[in-house]
Amino acid sequence: MKAHSARVSGKNFRDFCGKPLFRWILDTLLSVDEIDQIVINTDARDILASHGLVDTDRILIRDRKPEICGDFVSMNLVLADDLANVDADLYLMTHTTNPLMKAETIRGALAAFRQAQAEGRADSLFTVDKIQTRFYRADGSPVNHDPDNLIRTQDLEPWFEENSNLYIFTRASFAKTQARIGKQPMMYESAKFESLDIDTPADWDFGVVAAQYLLEQPA
Repeated sequence: MKAHSARVSGKNFRDFCGKPLFRWILDTLLSVDEIDQIVINTDARDILASHGLVDTDRILIRDRKPEICGDFVSMNLVLADDLANVDADLYLMTHTTNPLMKAETIRGALAAFRQAQAEGRADSLFTVDKIQTRFYRADGSPVNHDPDNLIRTQDLEPWFEENSNLYIFTRASFAKTQARIGKQPMMYESAKFESLDIDTPADWDFGVVAAQYLLEQPA
């Protein structure tokens, strides 16, 4: 969780429909009993404290080392530092910028991964959006369809976009690739409405509208 944000200033701590953005995913993670400990790797301990967030029996705030701070540092380097200092049988990684992901999705992903892991089918998991639409290159040439033989978009081969919402991996899988996606990853399709990743001002505006809609729905 960075103090600085390049395109949406201070987004992690800005009010997002009634509470700081970081509290949305944090509150969701806290509601998932399968998660024993939540590790927050940050260069903003003081800002978190000003919002009332400190270390607890379930929350560990780790100060990000200066050499892995900045907008151009790979998240895998941050994760490597956490793995070197926090022991666990499974690691689940998400972002402050994924406010709409639901606890049910996290539980479903954990269950799916544990089953696939037990059956030897996967060493890691990442969430995706399923896309079935017509793609074109910059020069206007088609990528995944024949303009002279149009078929319904729902009949096109599905493509899957990594949505940066959720990753599950082990120490062993990370060691093989030095990355959160291992050598034998599985994809987990999450609900499109939940897969928002706030990266730009437009993402923020859409997220506010989506969150307000969700808040108005009956419990």
